[in-house]
Amino acid sequence: QVQLVESGGGLVQAGGSLRLSCAASGSILSIGVMSWYRQAPGKQRESVALIASGGAPNYAISVKGRFTISRDNAKKTVYLQMNSLKPEDTAVYYCNANFLIPGGSTWQNYWGQGTQVTVSS
Repeated sequence: QVQLVESGGGLVQAGGSLRLSCAASGSILSIGVMSWYRQAPGKQRESVALIASGGAPNYAISVKGRFTISRDNAKKTVYLQMNSLKPEDTAVYYCNANFLIPGGSTWQNYWGQGTQVTVSS
């Protein structure tokens, strides 16, 4: 069974940095788009960044220039480097990925359990 597990969240002061990781486990034949989302209290989940296999990354306007998404296909892991953090970046961060798994004929979409990021002012 495929699972995504995030790590790296925590409490940081404004202006600080955090690096999130999301590692996939299980039998995976191919990895498609990998993404990071976030959800702040009382708000809808929003896309933060995504990266396709071999493609250029895309970012939400609110994080462009501060966050960097990267991936290591060999490790089945996606990262989110977050610099110059602001209090408004406070949210639960979720990773999302599309995989081809044995026995499947289409891409399957998976979510991680989320990791809390809190930025104090």
